[in-house]
Amino acid sequence: MTSNEQKLSLSDRAQTLRSLHAAPEILRVVNVWDVVSAKAILALPETKALATAGHSIAATFGYDDGTIPLDITLDLVGRIVAAAGDVPVTADLDDGYADAGETARRAIGVGIVGANVEDRLRPVAESAARVEAILAAADAEGVPFALNARTDAFVRGGDRPVEESIADAIERGRAYLSAGADVVFVPGILDADVTRQLVDGIGERKVSVIGLPGALTAAEYEALGVARISYGPTTQRVALTALQDVAKSLYADGVIPASTRALN
Repeated sequence: MTSNEQKLSLSDRAQTLRSLHAAPEILRVVNVWDVVSAKAILALPETKALATAGHSIAATFGYDDGTIPLDITLDLVGRIVAAAGDVPVTADLDDGYADAGETARRAIGVGIVGANVEDRLRPVAESAARVEAILAAADAEGVPFALNARTDAFVRGGDRPVEESIADAIERGRAYLSAGADVVFVPGILDADVTRQLVDGIGERKVSVIGLPGALTAAEYEALGVARISYGPTTQRVALTALQDVAKSLYADGVIPASTRALN
């Protein structure tokens, strides 16, 4: 495949991801953390896109969330892209590292067509400039990159009143959309009232959420105008819970359940 053909393929996958964000139906992405977990999700006909979980990838390599070297992340997500074929892959790129534009360029180089990049509550202007740098780098590569710009207004908001976090998320979300982001990721356990305010303030089909214990269902978020739901590190936690539970059974002289599927 020539370089131009590869870029066209990336462009098509990126546009597919952007179209999924804009569709009336909420985009449900089940986060993966390595090739075998990706293949298990790709085998399901409901899978329209893949999203990597940065926390889970960091844990896989023994790093705390947000501290894994970029080279390790890119090597692994590139392997996931190779397994995904025509399915678009969006990656968790933490805060974009030292040079967010260069990080995006390198991510596109391994086949990533969208990303989460978190603001860590940096000043709004600085965070918006990082969004612009990411999308300028993508534009230079000829890829309509689907940036899911994350604001930590809730998860790093401390004990401030929820109204302040809502206002902060809306201000940041609008700034990131103006800078070219596709959607705005607002992680946290968001009830219907908070979600409604975020959608009203940021835009219909412009808010992305995380599905956590205690949060709404995907269908409930969809009815409120949310564009996308992902599940972050919780999918790996489910897998590890199952592993630990079966290990306890085996230590107690149990056997591998007959319902176990050969997914590897």
